[in-house]
Amino acid sequence: MLQSSRSQEPERGPEQEPASGRAQGPGREPAPVAVPGRAWLALALATVGFAVNFWAWALLSPLGPRFKDSLDLSSFQQSLLVAVPVVVGSLGRIPVGALTDRFGGRVMFPLVSAATIVPVLYLGLAGHSSLGALLAGGFFLGIGGTAFAVGVPLVSAWFPPERRGLAIGIFGAGMGGTAVSALTTVKLVDAHGLAAPFLITAAVLAVYAVTAALLLRDAPGRAVPTEPLARRLAATVRLGITWQASALYAVAFGGYVAFSVYLPTYLKTGYGLPQADAANRMAGFVLLAVAMRPVGGWLSDRLGPVRVLTGSLSVLLAGAAVQSLTPSLAPVGTIAFLAMGAALGAGSGAVFALVALLAPGNQVGSVTGIVGAAGGLGGFLPPLVMGVLYGKYGDYGVGLALLGLVAAAALA
Repeated sequence: MLQSSRSQEPERGPEQEPASGRAQGPGREPAPVAVPGRAWLALALATVGFAVNFWAWALLSPLGPRFKDSLDLSSFQQSLLVAVPVVVGSLGRIPVGALTDRFGGRVMFPLVSAATIVPVLYLGLAGHSSLGALLAGGFFLGIGGTAFAVGVPLVSAWFPPERRGLAIGIFGAGMGGTAVSALTTVKLVDAHGLAAPFLITAAVLAVYAVTAALLLRDAPGRAVPTEPLARRLAATVRLGITWQASALYAVAFGGYVAFSVYLPTYLKTGYGLPQADAANRMAGFVLLAVAMRPVGGWLSDRLGPVRVLTGSLSVLLAGAAVQSLTPSLAPVGTIAFLAMGAALGAGSGAVFALVALLAPGNQVGSVTGIVGAAGGLGGFLPPLVMGVLYGKYGDYGVGLALLGLVAAAALA
């Protein structure tokens, strides 16, 4: 996968002319490209919107062990509960990304945020008394996961090519909304009851939807496609970058999603940690991955996305190999997980630096939708596989070994 991407990536060197076309003298650094203040405002609003929607999207994960005990769920049912929002949010990115190409982030961000309020309120007030009700609420909670496909084309249109890696990496740090959920959900439930985190999240979503409707703007002169949705998606599917980036993102972001939704269960079951401690450790993993995502974008602007992806996948392979042996959590297991978190975050940032570099301007949303779907689906299967393997063998080592094999295949 990386070999075919490398063949398309523009060569980078100290004498390369910047994308703005301004000539530079020999041996001189390229002059920085001016970015308007409105671009930074759009980036800030998009990042906050992404974080808030991901906070909502991840509300069920920290409560998985609690629902397992209260509803007497099997390991597979618990895994299914936390995986349903992931798969719906992932597949939903395909039409949402295409709609963002057509209508712009100014319309789609408030719309997605407002729509996510409905399942959040349902789950907090009525939808937590049975597995069926939770699955129904989780299905529509997946709407929050589609916000990613709104933000990438919005941010990409505002920034010049040589700054897009960093900008999209900063936007991608909004995936830290899952850390907010991990850090606050269980504590709020213990202190104020099951409805509390859902009601608070719904209120924040409402405030953001109104703010975005008033302040968010699309980039001037952005390319707006005129073809029908089906034809645009068909054209996107034919692009080589769509499938290359999808495969890479399924590993990088899929691994991040899988750990963010299943790590509390893994730590509680495999190492006997209390639920609150497991959730806090998962939050640390998430925060490191979030911090490394803009770093991955920044490095991609300077070294090229393929080099960054090669390094990230190599670290992931090593970390998965170590953890497959189920070492003691302190310090070996902790180091392995943190190394994997950093690699997954940097790799996720590098994938969309590659997309911003190679995708046509009026198809960035459509490409993002498909690539984002692949990333989310990459996070859907591992929790189910881990649940099945643990139920059968009483050990998670085989699942971590499979992750290492996938990382090795992506490097090939």
